[in-house]
Amino acid sequence: MSQALQDLLDLLDLEQIEENIFRGRSRSAVVPRVFGGQVAAQALVAAGRTVPADRPPHSLHAYFLRMGDPGAPIVYDVERIRDGRSFTTRRVVAVQHGRPIFSLSASFQEHEEGMDHQAPMPPAPDPAALPTSQERFRGYNHLDPGVVAHFLAAREAIDLRYVEEPPYGRFGEPREPHSQVWFRTNGKLDGPVDNALLHIVLATYVSDMTLLDSVLLAHGRGGWAVGDVVGASLDHAMWFHRPFRADEWLLYDQESPSASGGRGLGQARIYTQDGRLAVSVIQEGVVRVPRARH
Repeated sequence: MSQALQDLLDLLDLEQIEENIFRGRSRSAVVPRVFGGQVAAQALVAAGRTVPADRPPHSLHAYFLRMGDPGAPIVYDVERIRDGRSFTTRRVVAVQHGRPIFSLSASFQEHEEGMDHQAPMPPAPDPAALPTSQERFRGYNHLDPGVVAHFLAAREAIDLRYVEEPPYGRFGEPREPHSQVWFRTNGKLDGPVDNALLHIVLATYVSDMTLLDSVLLAHGRGGWAVGDVVGASLDHAMWFHRPFRADEWLLYDQESPSASGGRGLGQARIYTQDGRLAVSVIQEGVVRVPRARH
């Protein structure tokens, strides 16, 4: 296992400070606030710590309420809403400086057989044939070196490969509001860390990295990396359909059906490399063009 991946696992391994109360730390992101995927993943860890191991999460619904401070710990307060025969429900509030910054509701279910169908996996190239993040960034001389360093540091634990040029790689002309990314952890998960909840938590962490890219593509914008938009995640929902491993290739197929009112909507499906639909994701975020200063 790489040191970067171990550092990410340590970041997601919360400290329990009281029954139903956990504490997590942060690290800086590309922008000077806590990365939303980190908060969502940590909140799901906190909820999962209060649920039997044989009940993995099947859905989560979350709201980003305030900007997180990367220099302060985050306290996660778990409320045990329901413990049923098949389903378990938890609500989590993340608090910093005495104020809630994030809320999450998650539902967990024990394994059950039932009807089974899925949308087919879309065409996508072999991830091994695509450039790594480091290889792509070598050609982006238009980006500030500090931004590049932050991007690469934030994704050091994740092998993330764009099928086409990302928004900050080629911008200025509108493109189809559709983006595909392959991802997996930079290293295998094994031993005591290898469990179903962890794979779901890692996918939750990655899911906030690129979901609004398709909004930017539709308008020819490069995004936060080049400063031609400002934005932040507003809400996030995920449904976990079938088992998967975060240390094996997953295709993140993303599109934007709408943008209006200073907000953009992204929706996506995550497939395993052999074509099983593993996760559905929807997120809305603030996406604003900066106002000219007079």
